[in-house]
This record gives sequence, structure tokens and C-alpha cells, in this order.
Amino acid sequence: MNLHKLILTENACFQAGRVIKPKGIMVHSTGANNPNLCRYVGPDDGLLGENRYGNHWNQEKPGGSYVCCHAFIGKLADGTIATYQTLPWDMRGWHAGNGSVGSANDTHISFEICEDDLTDAKYFAAVYQEAVELCAYLCEKYCLTEKDILCHSEGYTRGIASNHGDVMHWFPKFGKSMDTFRADVKKKLSGMETGEIERPDNEKPEQPEKPVKPSNAKVNTEYRVRTNGKWLPAVKNLEDYAGLPGDAITDVAIKISEGKVKYRVHIKGGDWLPYVTGYNINDHQNGYAGNGKPIDAIEVYYYTPNNIRPYKRAKYRVSPLHGDYWPWQHDNEKDSSQDGYAGAFGQQLDRFQIVIE
Repeated sequence: MNLHKLILTENACFQAGRVIKPKGIMVHSTGANNPNLCRYVGPDDGLLGENRYGNHWNQEKPGGSYVCCHAFIGKLADGTIATYQTLPWDMRGWHAGNGSVGSANDTHISFEICEDDLTDAKYFAAVYQEAVELCAYLCEKYCLTEKDILCHSEGYTRGIASNHGDVMHWFPKFGKSMDTFRADVKKKLSGMETGEIERPDNEKPEQPEKPVKPSNAKVNTEYRVRTNGKWLPAVKNLEDYAGLPGDAITDVAIKISEGKVKYRVHIKGGDWLPYVTGYNINDHQNGYAGNGKPIDAIEVYYYTPNNIRPYKRAKYRVSPLHGDYWPWQHDNEKDSSQDGYAGAFGQQLDRFQIVIE
């Protein structure tokens, strides 16, 4: 499974903040010929690609509707198949509508598989496999079994969802059903599978799929900042801090030893600059975040690679000019003590620390 996370914090569903105890998983598909994740997940994190129409679901009412699910499966900008978590798994989603006896919104984790034109066997096999692995992961996480999985059309039959046909208008085209899907999840859970799901004849995965034994390896950070037009020496983990007390930070560069990281900065009196993923002070496009002007906030998000479990987060903090450190921020999380970034708009920063934990 190629799992990433970009929580749709601007969606009214997330802002409602209702929590559920997951009792099952509901499989959906989007019903539109667009396999690209950026159609639904945004803004671009450097992997998704640009949605030039701005009609992704990270807004209050996507397309004028109150809708939101927990994850999407589809294509990244480079064509790779991936899963993006878009709500906390235990948050009440808006995906099932109302049925005759209730709503799966109150009980089920949901995900959407991005449809193409429903004729590409290779794409179907790839997203089907990703969906199986996502369901196995969620079953393990919430003590569920394959029997707790259903699709939207099955939810309608049971009276806990609105009248939709997904996914049974698509799966049978390639010899699959929800029964075969549940059977594949069961195999995955029982250890009978190594991640390989049956593919149509003459189709091979682009890369060999090998089982990976996760480890809790340490992930190191190296980072540096620019003040007064000069880059200061790099700092590792929490051995020191990047910056000089009293000198405003204008640019930040971050490197990690395992996995991927995206980060951006907010310009004092201005706006957020685009995300970057590189670490090269000579590359002003993607090697560091900043444009030479004082910044007042930093946002960092860490992508845990498949060979490391449990999942890790970027833990970082900043200090205002001549002030004490503000509380730690984890990735772009928001709660009573976290704003989704480190800093405060309007206040310049002079020190920065980050570690992956």
C-alpha cells in the first residue's frame, strides 16, 4: 500500500469534528472518468499534481454538496497508484447518505476509488490491489474482519446508504465482485498473500512486488536557515537549533534520511509560498522554502516509507523574535494546541527545530 495523508481541513465535514467508533468499511467509486487523485485531493503536495480548476474537496462544500470520505485511491501526477487519507479514520464522514434504517456515516470508514473509463484492466488491477491492502490495514487497526466490508450498493440494500450502484457497475467487468474482494482481504489478513493480487493475462506490475518487513528505524533530520542574507550551518535533529536569536529567518531548507518531506513557509504580511520537497540552497525552485523575506510560519509534513512502522511525524517548533519557543507542532495537525503550522502570522521568527518521531 502506498499510503499518504492530506487531511481535508477546509471541508465542512472535518470542521464539524464528529467522532465515530468504526464498525465497518464502505467501498465507493467516484462515478466519473478521472483517475487522478488531484481531482479530489488538494492542494498539490508535490506528488498529486495541480488541479487547475480548483475543484478538489478541500473546501467547505465541494461542488456545492456536503460530501467527504476518509480516503481516495487513484493516480499521482507520475502515474503511480496511491492512497490518500483525507479524514481521521475515526471521524464521521459524509459518504453514504441516508438509508431506510440509518446511515453508514455513523459506523463506517469510507474510501473512494477514482474511476477511469472502466475499460483499463491494468488500472483496475492496480487500484483493486491498493483497496484490498487498505482494507486489510484498517481491519487490523480497528479489529475488523472482511465480513465488515461492503460497498455503497450493498449499503443501500441493507438500508444504511442512499441508492447508488458503486462498485458493482465496475468490478464485474473484470471478473470481480464484493465477495471476491472480501475473500482477497481475508487472504491478506491471514498471511496467505504477500501483496500480489491476481492480474489479467499479459499484465505485469511495473515493479516487482516483494514483501517488506517494517522496522522502527530512526529517521534523521538535517536543516538550516538563512538570516541577514547568509545561510547558517546545518543542524542535525535536536542537537542544536537553526537560527540566531534576534535575527529574522527568511528561508528554510530541510533534509530527511528516510521517506519524504514537504514543507513551506508563510511570508510576514504576505501569503504561503508553494510547497517544496528538496534540500539544495542553490535551487530556489525546490531546494528550500522562502524568497528572502522574513517569515512568520512554517509547515512541515512527513511521509513515512513502507519499510518503517509505526508511522512517524514531523515534530517541529519555532520561536518569535527575541521570544521563547512556542509549543511543538506535529505535521499539519490541528487541535486545541496545534494550528497546522508552527508560528504566528505577523511575528517574525528567529529559531527553528525539527525532528522525526
